[in-house]
Amino acid sequence: MVTRLSASDASFYQLENSATPMYVGSLSILRRPRSGLSYETLLATVEERLPQVPRYRQKVREVKLGLARPVWIDDRDFDITYHIRRSALPSPGTDAQLHDLIARIGSRPLDKSRPLWEMYLVEGLAKNRIALFTKSHQALVNGMAALEMGHVIADRTQKPPAFGEDIWIPAREPGTTSLVLGAVGDWFSGPRQQLGAVRSAVTGAVTNSGQLIDTAHRIADAARTFARGTAPSSPLNATVSRNRRFTVAGGSLEDYRQVRASYDCDVNDVVLAVIAGALRNWLLSRGEPVTPTATVRAMAPMSVYPELGADGAASAGQAISEVTPFLVDLPVGEGNAVVRLSQIAHATESHSTAASLVDARTIVTLSGFAPPTLHAMGTRVASSFPARQFNLLITNVPGAQSQMYIAGTKLLETYAVPPLLHNQVLAIGVTSYCGNLHFGINADREAMSDVDELPGLLRESLDELLDAARS
Repeated sequence: MVTRLSASDASFYQLENSATPMYVGSLSILRRPRSGLSYETLLATVEERLPQVPRYRQKVREVKLGLARPVWIDDRDFDITYHIRRSALPSPGTDAQLHDLIARIGSRPLDKSRPLWEMYLVEGLAKNRIALFTKSHQALVNGMAALEMGHVIADRTQKPPAFGEDIWIPAREPGTTSLVLGAVGDWFSGPRQQLGAVRSAVTGAVTNSGQLIDTAHRIADAARTFARGTAPSSPLNATVSRNRRFTVAGGSLEDYRQVRASYDCDVNDVVLAVIAGALRNWLLSRGEPVTPTATVRAMAPMSVYPELGADGAASAGQAISEVTPFLVDLPVGEGNAVVRLSQIAHATESHSTAASLVDARTIVTLSGFAPPTLHAMGTRVASSFPARQFNLLITNVPGAQSQMYIAGTKLLETYAVPPLLHNQVLAIGVTSYCGNLHFGINADREAMSDVDELPGLLRESLDELLDAARS
């Protein structure tokens, strides 16, 4: 089946360069079962879930002379063993060695002649663990018609549910003439289709005043976001090289909830305040001038509830959530941790979607394991804004608070590996899962050689807030 890439998908596909690969990554740490997790078992698990993510068996074909946006076509030579690969750490594999491997794999763009994803089974990790790293192109995951692979291969029970037999027959690949004629046809039919879309939107707005009001609020939020202007000057903004550093941090979700309860705010506010405190101390450690009014502007997209059906449930195939843009100025110049939190909470509260944020307690109602898709959607939202409007990307999404499994293997930890955007040398992805928060920290190797300091600085920043809450 031939489907034209959307305008946003096409921009992700065409604007990619070797320094800033347009992918979103997900790192899962698993408890190695006694019998191990065989490569063949992983292949079988992914293969049976492929019908849920049909884009993962399609590749992009460009139209001659750029007459129209590229198209998705079935890959008649699809080879799952090309996409799912094995790797091993020298025994006993340390977390630092794993993070270095993820940084090296993450530095490489995906092969555009094949479906735009890769998965690595990493063996040899100490403490009886294995790792799974997935890279999916930003053009591949939109949260509606296309979910991230990590979303569909995770289960809530150790015994995976039964899936029907998958009989996939790839469609015939269109010829050059067919694609050119299709492009010409789109030129003629485009105006009529756009008029129909406008008419449909107007009809829907007239019959649903609540949706109209909600849409107006979000348009106003987007307008305010664009009106914020250029972000403040920061060492977080420099030319991005082709090489990466990756590290992780963690913490108990209960600690963040304790701070939230003490100061009547949201867990998301506490996360942003902790990051603000860590960035403040990182800047000071570098000898950077930090004035009392200094800020670092973050793009921190918000995950909000999807529109529910008449029965109060999300319909099958519907987007798991909506993600809206949110620019927040992190007050790194403020020395008092509680004041930093108060300022961030006030900024968040003024956002029109604050009342409908998805939280970790209700994520259980969403199908599969939502974080990989939500992180991808957050990155898409951020990528639609000029990078000069913010200093760094922070995606913070809720995950299931009960035990999850992949191929019958216990999922211990999950980390987002967010991409670096143009002239941004740091990106942070935060995931709540099973009572903990997991920070995935991706950075430019040259500009942030000291990124390994951030996990300790995050812990210190959280301790400041906990001490204040307990006093």
